Amino acid sequence: MLIRRLCSVLRVRGKADLLLVLLFGAGFAALPVFALLPSVWGFAAAWAVSYATDEVLHSRAPGFIRRLSSLQFTRTMRFAVRTVSLLVLAGRTEAPWAVLIAGLVAFCVHLVFTMLYSAVHRGIRARRNLPVIVRNLDMSAAGIPQQPPALLYRRFLRKLLHLDLPGHVGLLAALVTVEVSTTTPSADLWNAAYAGFALTAGLTALALAALLGQLVKTRRMPSPDDVIATLNAQLADYRPQVALYFSFAAVSRDFMYQVNMWIETLEQMDLRPLIVLRERPSFRYLSRTWIPVVCTPKADDVAKLDLSEVRVVLYPGNAGKNVHMLRVAEAKHVFIGHGDSDKLASSNRVSKVYDEIWVAGRAGRDRYQRVRHAISDRAIVEVGRPQLAPIRLHADHVPGPQPTVLYAPTWEGWSDDDCHTSLIPMGVTMIEKLLQENVRIIYKPHPLTGKRSAEAAAADAAVRELLHADNERREGARTDSAVAAVQPRLREIEERLAELTGKLTGDDAQQTRDARVPGRDGGTEWQELTDEWHRLFWESHGPVRHHIIRKRLPSLYECFNQADILISDVSSVVADFVASLKPYVLTNAHDLPDEEFRAAYTTAGGAYLLDRDCARLPEILRSVREPAHDPMAPHRRTLKEYVLGPDHPTSMERFNAAAIALAERSAAELAEDAVEGRHGLVFPSQRVDAPGFAGAADTAGR
Repeated sequence: MLIRRLCSVLRVRGKADLLLVLLFGAGFAALPVFALLPSVWGFAAAWAVSYATDEVLHSRAPGFIRRLSSLQFTRTMRFAVRTVSLLVLAGRTEAPWAVLIAGLVAFCVHLVFTMLYSAVHRGIRARRNLPVIVRNLDMSAAGIPQQPPALLYRRFLRKLLHLDLPGHVGLLAALVTVEVSTTTPSADLWNAAYAGFALTAGLTALALAALLGQLVKTRRMPSPDDVIATLNAQLADYRPQVALYFSFAAVSRDFMYQVNMWIETLEQMDLRPLIVLRERPSFRYLSRTWIPVVCTPKADDVAKLDLSEVRVVLYPGNAGKNVHMLRVAEAKHVFIGHGDSDKLASSNRVSKVYDEIWVAGRAGRDRYQRVRHAISDRAIVEVGRPQLAPIRLHADHVPGPQPTVLYAPTWEGWSDDDCHTSLIPMGVTMIEKLLQENVRIIYKPHPLTGKRSAEAAAADAAVRELLHADNERREGARTDSAVAAVQPRLREIEERLAELTGKLTGDDAQQTRDARVPGRDGGTEWQELTDEWHRLFWESHGPVRHHIIRKRLPSLYECFNQADILISDVSSVVADFVASLKPYVLTNAHDLPDEEFRAAYTTAGGAYLLDRDCARLPEILRSVREPAHDPMAPHRRTLKEYVLGPDHPTSMERFNAAAIALAERSAAELAEDAVEGRHGLVFPSQRVDAPGFAGAADTAGR
């Protein structure tokens, strides 16, 4: 328990990393002690330990390194501490003044040149900062030069700081030589120190000179207007008809699921799709796709994009920067969201700014109709949820030796008024009682859990601790050897999946320079590898081990397929799980009367309701242990169509039809406006000979 708590506080993954952290701390703490004693051999040992553990922890425990930086004990500070301690040691061992002065000068030169290098590096990055970042379009005509060699450009501070090694090693070697010498120290014994100082200063100067040469080459960077002109030429050739537009103030992996969940749907559309992002970090977390992707951080550059053929713009989230695309009057704007739920976000009055709102089923329509005088019923279109195709039906599910409970709580929301998470009031109690029921638990919290609330973070940590401890007690959960056996293959698959995403090496300019129009056959390999990863993961862990899912894999829908029953909060997770027709539970943390709770939340219509004390849990689990005793089964079947729409036509067919219909309407209105002279500008798509959208299925993907 104590070890796990320490690991959590220090942000390390296990006992091995915790031991490295302790060695790291001991090494740094010992440096000034041995310097002041003085003890050359003790200092040399502490110096070596601090150096080695510092490097290893950067790759094994980046969370711990970030925690150090937040406490102002940055990498540069750590190197400075070692250098100052070494000079103190040399002074305490009565090294000649000439050696001390030479060392001080060499290390100061090293530090100053490192600062100058950082400034030049910043200048190169500024010159290579393009107005757009592009994927899956050929931008070779822009003439973007190659980025500087990785040796000089990537992780430069880490490499430069390590150039102090010759000076450190030379001085330590000289101190050791003097220590073991049985004769009076001579000037020759300090040659190793002088040589090390010269190497440290000289190598840093050479690195700075090499980077200055790279700065000169950045004069060949194309102007921002030239880059956008090249992009517009590519867009004119591709002629996108539908765009997915996404912006979020604090983009991270936690938010990009809102885009990634729609990629496969976009790829199956008959209209030619485009993805428009607004924040540079978005590219880092974008999933595999052949769809052209454009990132334009500045609003002015969004206005310069040639999107004259785009007739439908889809918005998975409400964000302030949406206004930069909403002002485009030539397109129809649609809010598609990132999941249907009974939360405020799924019936927000802000949605009134869009031409249409696409919801999964009748429940979404009714939800908006309850927002009085806000959304017109004509603006709401039921399109289903195309993403739910991978979810297996209850009838096709094969139970394991123990009931598998998927606990997927939502996060704490942006404010207490929007807080639906059960983690804080009842999460720990629920897990404790589930463990008493001898079930297998898959715990998959919302990616944003604990971001706003310390209480939610503490409850999340307590739940993870309970599951870890129970796994250790369970004989059948000890599958370490099986897990270790498949790890190499899992890593190999993950590396290949990363390649298939189309992510390129280099800075943003280099990735845009190397962008190419990809083939569309990568989807098959992607799916096969993803399926293999999931199969190996579940098989190696066995049928009784608890799981804590924090990464992208295994996916949420694969967790659905493993589960016999879901316990969750008011969120889109529940609405998606309804597609499986399996039993599910909604948490009633405020112990509202059942009738009142079901009236307030649509998805409660087919749910078992769990009270705050979890007293109903044994009876609820009967629906899994005794399938014949499942009184909510008929209600789930009714609710499925109400929430997600009919099975026929398919969600993909309805989504595609809605997009084509809206695109045709947009084109017709533009043609009418052009005839009546309502617009001073005539866009290419407004020409009389412009192709219509009726044949979009025939032209898609050209």
